[in-house]
Amino acid sequence: MSFSIRPIESRDDAAVAAIIRAVMPEFGADGPGFAIHDAEVAAMHAAYARAGCAYFVVALDGKVCGGGGIAPLNGERDTCELRKMYFLRELRGRGAGDALIRVCLDAARQLGYRRCYLETLTGMDAAQKLYARHDFKPLCGALGKTGHFSCDKFYLRDL
Repeated sequence: MSFSIRPIESRDDAAVAAIIRAVMPEFGADGPGFAIHDAEVAAMHAAYARAGCAYFVVALDGKVCGGGGIAPLNGERDTCELRKMYFLRELRGRGAGDALIRVCLDAARQLGYRRCYLETLTGMDAAQKLYARHDFKPLCGALGKTGHFSCDKFYLRDL
């Protein structure tokens, strides 16, 4: 099985929303203050079609099984946020995380960002190892105004 990465299209909205709504509860991230409740989850294509944003889907043998993107970090200049990067189980462990994060960071550079921030939570160990491999450094607290007050791990890297 092989995967491919491409920009999100409107036809992907239902699949991406289903992935986010399936994966986040696996890690206890379905309560208040988590991205699962963001209005954009139901219409990701439109949400990331605005300036300064990019969102990509990962398809495994033609089926959308993951995605992730970047958008401006509210309250921080020249900084984007790596957002809504989630994979179904069948996609995990295939190198898709490394490939997608490179695509997102390249998009961030092309859009003129100088730093990339992300939030996650305790228990998402594989994700945190991925971020460390891509030079994200842990922070002591949150940056910007994401509204995700239940996240407890914060990372930043220069682009």
